[in-house]
Amino acid sequence: MSLFDIFNRQRQNGHSHTVAIENPIPDIPETIFIEKETPEKEQPEEKPVTPFNGGIHLLYDFLDKNYESKGYNDALVNPDATHLDQNVIALKNDLERSIRKVKTFYEDFIRQINFHITSRSRSGMIDTVEELTVKKEIAESHISQVKEIEEQAKLNEGVGHGIIISYTRGFRNGLAAISSHIILNKNF
Repeated sequence: MSLFDIFNRQRQNGHSHTVAIENPIPDIPETIFIEKETPEKEQPEEKPVTPFNGGIHLLYDFLDKNYESKGYNDALVNPDATHLDQNVIALKNDLERSIRKVKTFYEDFIRQINFHITSRSRSGMIDTVEELTVKKEIAESHISQVKEIEEQAKLNEGVGHGIIISYTRGFRNGLAAISSHIILNKNF
């Protein structure tokens, strides 16, 4: 006879033995055993830290954006040639503003470096002065690149003009998509 047979026989006879508990076990809150996840808030996208925060990388980030898709989407929203012209002017202004920011950054940075070079030279810190001089040369190289981009943009050439070409191409592709969808796909 097994242990389960004894319990089954007692139930069949109507003799179930229940033990009364004098001190019932208190309810244990669910939070003790189960860790509920709190909904995470969407974290803002972090921008990569660059050695020259605000330097030439700021300008290249501006130039590297996809202006063709922006032009395409703008055409779908407002397919008007004056809208295209206004957005091209706005892009040129944004480019000019970015160039000014970068130039100001490097001009201020070079002033600071010049102060440190003079100060550390008086203290006889030859190695530090040489490191500062190299940093100054790098900053001067970057500012000359920025000035070159600025001059090319004024002449509607180079990478600065590339964003205008890209935006215009995207806008025209958007206009073509509208025409294709509305007119060319109709069956007569």
